Amino acid sequence: MIVNDKMQKNYHYEYDAPIGSNYATDFKPDITPPEMLKLGIFEGHYLNDCQNEFPKEWFLNAKLSYSKPNAELNFFKIKSRMSLQEWQNRGWIVAPDPRGWFQWYCRYYMGRRLPKIDHWQINRWKKFKRHVIQIQQNCLPMDLDCRRKQRQALLQWAYDPFF
Repeated sequence: MIVNDKMQKNYHYEYDAPIGSNYATDFKPDITPPEMLKLGIFEGHYLNDCQNEFPKEWFLNAKLSYSKPNAELNFFKIKSRMSLQEWQNRGWIVAPDPRGWFQWYCRYYMGRRLPKIDHWQINRWKKFKRHVIQIQQNCLPMDLDCRRKQRQALLQWAYDPFF
């Protein structure tokens, strides 16, 4: 794959695994990237300029906003993200994925493997599970109005927020 978009020029990577398989044994996401896009994540303002990198089918029913972020496109209809600058300031953006965790996950799902980065991102993903526990401890089962911001965040980290 050769990537040329707003945030990367002439970035090359190869697929080392079949699409959607051969994950690390400790990485078991509940939701695939195309399912996430269809449900509504990142206020519809993510991957808009780099769709050529991923299968067209991912974007057929995706909730996207090309002009500006739109919280109404999120599944839980709530603003749920920090700015890219804030992600950078917190050290959450590492090369070669200038858009962060979701870009890494999309590329990992497609079959790219970068062991050091994969290990770091999978550890971040595993730590995010604490939000599942917080919702379970503070919400009635299937009360999707309880902790909507946390549920949206779970969705954006490929955890099932519908419990």
